[in-house]
Amino acid sequence: MGLRDRLRDRESVSGSQDHGTAGGQRYKMRERIISIGDDYWIENEAGERAFFIDGKALRIRETLNIKDAQGNDLYKIREKMLRIRDTMDIEDAEGKTAASIKKALITPLRDRFKVEVANGPEMDVQGNILRHEYSIDAGGTKVAEVSKKWFRIRDTYGVEVSPGQNAPLILAITVALDQMVHD
Repeated sequence: MGLRDRLRDRESVSGSQDHGTAGGQRYKMRERIISIGDDYWIENEAGERAFFIDGKALRIRETLNIKDAQGNDLYKIREKMLRIRDTMDIEDAEGKTAASIKKALITPLRDRFKVEVANGPEMDVQGNILRHEYSIDAGGTKVAEVSKKWFRIRDTYGVEVSPGQNAPLILAITVALDQMVHD
């Protein structure tokens, strides 16, 4: 196998030539994106700004707002205080709980989280959350996959959302998970 063949194989694995997702949507995120007061844009696969993460500084509990490209509030992520296990709530624009994320008490081999969605099925998150290599499943069906393999850029990872899924909610879940494991 020559150098040219290895480079072609590497490009096909990394997705640098083909960013298609078989009907799904892919977003680019930055590793460890959130700390109190950080603001950040989530880009779509075309490199366009799709969602804005607005970190609220100087709050007792961590709060993050997710807005669309026009500045409209979509979701608010809030840390639940004084819980036995890590919990974060995601509220919609009206202040109603859209989802609750809870870390499993015992996780011997892999990180595991449960996501209770208000108007949908419960989701399971499994994989290496810290290294951004995990999947989100609902009822045995993959809802989203998070991975660094699609980007060669340092400190960047991708979120591929399956067709028919609520992309802003999945991205809010991803941001909340990132926040929970990097505390």
